[in-house]
Amino acid sequence: MKVEILGSGGAATIPRPGCTCRVCTEGRARGLPYTRTGPSTFVHGPDILFDTPEEAKLQLDRAGLGRIAGCFYSHWHPDHTLGRRVWETRNADFRGWPPEAKRVTRTAIYLPQQVAADFRTYLGGREHLEFMAARGWIDVIELVDGESVDLDGYSITPFRLAEDYVYAFVVEGEGKRLLIAPDELNGWSPPVWVREVDLAVLPLGFCELDPFTGERRVHPAHPLIRVEATFEETLGIVRELGAGRTVLSHVEEMDELSFDDLLRLERKLADDGLWVTFAYDTMQVDV
Repeated sequence: MKVEILGSGGAATIPRPGCTCRVCTEGRARGLPYTRTGPSTFVHGPDILFDTPEEAKLQLDRAGLGRIAGCFYSHWHPDHTLGRRVWETRNADFRGWPPEAKRVTRTAIYLPQQVAADFRTYLGGREHLEFMAARGWIDVIELVDGESVDLDGYSITPFRLAEDYVYAFVVEGEGKRLLIAPDELNGWSPPVWVREVDLAVLPLGFCELDPFTGERRVHPAHPLIRVEATFEETLGIVRELGAGRTVLSHVEEMDELSFDDLLRLERKLADDGLWVTFAYDTMQVDV
């Protein structure tokens, strides 16, 4: 198996439109790996995609991906879902005629139990999927909690995090185990059965404190502190998880950490005995 980080950003990508901060200005001037698109991950082997941010069409084309055996959605938030029209632009045959001569590709769309419920409530998600399913571009498959999906010898198991509208996924195959948690680690402690995976891809968390100086960056009364995992809390999860290798993604523009800053932070953490790698768009990691 190989993991490809299609998009390493979060809700606020780099560069953020109209922003002139140091990180956004550098991203515009230098391009990859200093730019970050919305959160999305592809796993080669089972050939499965996790989430479709607004830039999904750009990401899939940039990666040169052909076969996609299925897409799993982790939760309903717009930065993870609003590129779902990619299934129309990728799978529809707009040129072929008559209708029976059209060559249409269908992609399996997997919705864990709460994600399926939330798609019926938020952002017109279910209505949009039904529109595409009716035209033959996708098949929508709803999963119940505890159910795994078997694809070409690989097993994919969604499970709820502490923020229980959000799912993480364990992918097993080739004698390896991979954990992908696209977002929202607030309050989560890895269960025993998830620990010591070969590779874990986790969100960075937001930087309440400057990761180099320890100075406070976010007001202590800010509501984010109640609902989002901080970077320090994420590092605690990394230690508890004990994965063979850990990659931190979902890097938000608001944290103002450039690609070079994160390389420096990797070295700082390594000096403290913690080995993590920070993701960037187009990064590939063998499991």
